[in-house]
Amino acid sequence: MWSTSKNTVSAPKGFLAVYVGQDKVQKKRYLVPISYLSQPSFQALLGKSEEEFGFDHPMGGLTIPCREDTFINVTSRFQ
Repeated sequence: MWSTSKNTVSAPKGFLAVYVGQDKVQKKRYLVPISYLSQPSFQALLGKSEEEFGFDHPMGGLTIPCREDTFINVTSRFQ
């Protein structure tokens, strides 16, 4: 998993760009392997995103509304 600049347009093959943070304005962009999509704890984070945003994501991409340290803690267990 990598943190990236918001100016980066596309994710490399095999990765998904997600925006993480609870602040409505400032979110951090991460590239996560698509293999994370099969992890139950990552699916729970996606469920939070669905509850809060539905299909209207303010950053123009997938936004996960949780603290950055929580996201890192959850995803660090996948490696």
